[in-house]
Amino acid sequence: MPMLQPLAHLKAVEGHDGLWASEGADPQFLVVRNGHAFACTGGWYRLRLRLVAREGAILAPCLYPDYGGGMTELERIPLGSPDADGWIDVLVRFKYAVRALRLDPTAVEAHFVATGFSLRRRHRPAAMVGMLRDIARSPRGGRRMAVRLAMATVRDLARGRVGAAGERLLRGYSALQVDGRDDYTAWCGRFAPPLSKSEAAQRCARLSARPVIAVLMPVYNPPECWLRRAIESVRTQSYPHWQLCIADDASPAPHVARVLAEVAASDPRIRVVRRAENGHISEASNSALALVDGEFVALLDHDDELHPDALLHVAEAIARHPSAGVLYSDEDKIDEQGRRYEPYFKPRFDPDLLLGQNCVSHLGVYRTELMRAVGGFRKGYEGSQDWDLALRCIERCGAANVVHLPHVLYHWRSIEGSTALAVSEKSYVVDAGRRAVADHLARTGISAEVQVLAGGHLAVRRPLPSPAPRVSLVIPTRDRVDLLRQCVDSVLRRSTYPDFEILVVDNLSVEPETLAYFESLASEPRVKVLRYPHPFNYSAINNFAVRHATGEVLCLLNNDIEVITPGWLEEMVAQALRPGIGAVGAMLYYPDDSIQHAGVLLGFSGVAGHLYAGWPRGTGGHMGRARLVQRLSAVTAACLVVRRVLWDEVGGLDEQLAVAFNDIDFCPRLDVSGHANLWTPHAELYHHESASRGKEDTPEKQARFKAEVDFMLQRWGARLADDRAYNVNLCLTSTPFALASPPRTAP
Repeated sequence: MPMLQPLAHLKAVEGHDGLWASEGADPQFLVVRNGHAFACTGGWYRLRLRLVAREGAILAPCLYPDYGGGMTELERIPLGSPDADGWIDVLVRFKYAVRALRLDPTAVEAHFVATGFSLRRRHRPAAMVGMLRDIARSPRGGRRMAVRLAMATVRDLARGRVGAAGERLLRGYSALQVDGRDDYTAWCGRFAPPLSKSEAAQRCARLSARPVIAVLMPVYNPPECWLRRAIESVRTQSYPHWQLCIADDASPAPHVARVLAEVAASDPRIRVVRRAENGHISEASNSALALVDGEFVALLDHDDELHPDALLHVAEAIARHPSAGVLYSDEDKIDEQGRRYEPYFKPRFDPDLLLGQNCVSHLGVYRTELMRAVGGFRKGYEGSQDWDLALRCIERCGAANVVHLPHVLYHWRSIEGSTALAVSEKSYVVDAGRRAVADHLARTGISAEVQVLAGGHLAVRRPLPSPAPRVSLVIPTRDRVDLLRQCVDSVLRRSTYPDFEILVVDNLSVEPETLAYFESLASEPRVKVLRYPHPFNYSAINNFAVRHATGEVLCLLNNDIEVITPGWLEEMVAQALRPGIGAVGAMLYYPDDSIQHAGVLLGFSGVAGHLYAGWPRGTGGHMGRARLVQRLSAVTAACLVVRRVLWDEVGGLDEQLAVAFNDIDFCPRLDVSGHANLWTPHAELYHHESASRGKEDTPEKQARFKAEVDFMLQRWGARLADDRAYNVNLCLTSTPFALASPPRTAP
């Protein structure tokens, strides 16, 4: 039987048999058998273990298998939380033969007992049945989830897809073992702890300038405990050059005046004004702003908290970007027990994303003179007054002077009545946000309609010019007439765009049904069939077709695409015609209504990967971003719209990339030329991915693919490691938007 042997950051507690004390947040056991490191073949195993905390907690226990390349975060296997009696009883799968195995029992300091460890082999059928049983019994899964997965498993098995059946089950099962709050708490302890006093002092001393940062806090009747926590989070900042400017908006609760008088007397950096009458948050914030004489202003709600090093990070960012007008950080939520969860790791500044959600707040920091120049906060926008402020300030200072800090510096209190719990808690927030965005569009001369989406997010729907420009849709194909007919028919019958042509590019089709279909297209005035009688090269085929196109706008379209939304082309063309916009991509779904493409992440698994691939249709994605128009580094050419003049400017697709990555290469070339790529969820299509070309399943195809990977790494290596639409705290190796362990270096 395997046993647990202390490996690191553990010591036995004297006088308490079987009790272990963790030394730090990373205690480790080595799994041993007969005095040697445990080894086993790959496959399925049932793990049982009892972990009972005497002090502290059992948080995010996990296994680290060594498959021959060491123990890495990439191979980490979460084990879930113990039940009420301390038992963990889970199925795990080792992908390969295990050379050594490590157990990390908790991710916080704790005194605990570890007993009953066992690891027993299970054959695949037994493991699949066991996973379904565990899912049905799990409060986070349940019978409905188990039945759905069982039906999908039966379908996979009926088609001979045994491996796919197991993988699908494992994804669902593994998701139940991951407690996002526990994982995030453990991650914060390991990779984002507060600085020590000495390190903070050294970093302060290295600053060439030390601007005074005024923390603006409008106050109205918060519970005393949260008010004190908010104030204390400022008083304990590691950066000493701050002011705390508080405006009490005529709070009726007596404890507010008492607490504010107490803290104002305790520190000359704290300034308090009491308003004679309640004016709501915008007027109260302006009253606090009148107290400021610091160079920058940071916004803090009366029941939230700042990270202990928040203002130090801000001061360091100002030193790196002395022209900064607006700065903003990542954020998370904090519950009534002080437990942090649901981090929002944001991209670098994206003006389109800001029109869909207030991604600047929290922590939002503004140059004081800029905030005063735009008139401070506007009455009538309560609930989204900070969104309105951000839009007006950025209009004046310019997007180039907006700086993102990739650190969680703000903790948003989630209590009853707070928008941290749900936007629906304060419905007026949505309307105020809609009006703030509509005002911004009017001020900047943009004619568009602002619509409210799920979750209180917004969509800016832009009109086409009149007349609408002609669009040339380029569809390369080789046989598979069933797919091509579906694609062409869906475009012709479902699209409402007023002026388009379809260029079907035949690349050596031979099947009689396909050739007959080409003949039938001669009667359709909007369709032309072009012959490309050369070996397959996706880039060359599209470049050839574009030379025959008559449209001002181009749309690259795979032959396995099927239109869903009639206005898909209007949406994509309206976005593509905007100054400064390059390629525009769409929301693509697999036939089972899971997401195939919602934009491309550079650097994922080496070169690039699709965001949200496999997530269900309708998902909000990472903090709602799967619902929102936004600028991304790349989009897929399976459905891509771009102006013809930009295509010509960058030279079309690079014909050195015959099959893979030609679109991923095309998009950064547009970006380098000053045209940002954009993705919209409001153009929806199905994608029967690569159904006509097949898989990379021959030595020749695999060699070609490797050469194209090498090409991309050589041309775009630095850019692949720094996707501006993706945060350095998020993973590039396992699943998009998972936590990076450790975080990558910020640019």
